[in-house]
Amino acid sequence: MTQHNTTKGPSMPRTIRIGLVGLGFGAEFIPIYQAHPDAELVAVCQRSPDQLAAIADHFGVEKRFTSYEEMLADPDIDAIHINTPIGSHADQAVAALDAGKHVACTVPMAVTLEDCARVVEAQERSGKHYMMMETAVFTREFLYAQDLVKSGRLGRIQFLRGAHMQEMAGWPDYWRELPPMHYATHAVAPLLALAGAEAESVRCVGSGTVRRNDGSGGPPFAVQSAVFTMRDSDLAMEVTRSLYDVAREYVESFDVYGSLMSYEWQQLEREHPVVFTGEDGERVSVPDYADRLPEEIRSFTEHGVYDADSNQHLSFTQGSGHGGSHPHLAHEFLSAILEDRAPFPDARTAANWTSAGICAHESAVSGREVVLPAYGRQEAKANV
Repeated sequence: MTQHNTTKGPSMPRTIRIGLVGLGFGAEFIPIYQAHPDAELVAVCQRSPDQLAAIADHFGVEKRFTSYEEMLADPDIDAIHINTPIGSHADQAVAALDAGKHVACTVPMAVTLEDCARVVEAQERSGKHYMMMETAVFTREFLYAQDLVKSGRLGRIQFLRGAHMQEMAGWPDYWRELPPMHYATHAVAPLLALAGAEAESVRCVGSGTVRRNDGSGGPPFAVQSAVFTMRDSDLAMEVTRSLYDVAREYVESFDVYGSLMSYEWQQLEREHPVVFTGEDGERVSVPDYADRLPEEIRSFTEHGVYDADSNQHLSFTQGSGHGGSHPHLAHEFLSAILEDRAPFPDARTAANWTSAGICAHESAVSGREVVLPAYGRQEAKANV
């Protein structure tokens, strides 16, 4: 990830006009776009009229849609930000790109390899920008580790490890049918981004069982753990993922081991991460990095958009605010459009990060090593 000049050329619009679909977690981004100097949040879309009215009234958004297709037909919208259930992501992204809109989409890109390819093809066909809004590569913890890598203080990266363990009780029922690795990008993405590489192959095993509320069987495996090789690299990485029935505080973590220094995520949220120099380790306080953002949106690294007690989305409260990533995500998306460059992560990088989990599940079921599809250029390498 790099910092960029946001100067707009003569052919660029003065502001990017955003339409946002999905107002659960998606509502976290409304005031960020409203405050950003290069954006205008012009429309919101939600199937439920009551929820649509409540959110739009709360934030003063006048243009409202219950039909996604009608929102895509609106010529006043330049870009669509998708925050709907994961099974809708690919179809909605392709539809928006084909309608001539830039697309930001929450994770994952898709739930099948075929749909990942469809989104990549739609992005290239349309010439519009696609960005997967992966919080894990814009957290203050990631930015700190990235600085260690870029400065050379870490030395040569030797190995990486990531985990995303979350209790999904209270979420929509379809999550109980989801293989853990089908939603693995929060653990996969920071490792590949720090390594500057793409996942190439994977061996994965599954462990344990998830039970449905009625006592019948759930998805195969309570936990999945995988080892990946990386394309054009001698590095490997390990990823563990769970969704239900595992006693553990919520964690989206990564560890990176270098020849001079290593960074390890803390065991408990209230602790600080550890940096090792040789065999000596010390806990470090990670800075906020709000100074990398326009002044108007810096405050959003520290808090959510509603009152702190009752209205924040479960993903925000469980994830401890997603490491202050939300304004960084919005700023990267807008800057990429205005500068007419590939966002980080772009469609091909997002496809690799998403396919890593899909192929890991295939490996766990088949018992074989699985090679990931090759989507093309290695955007992650250019951004670290």
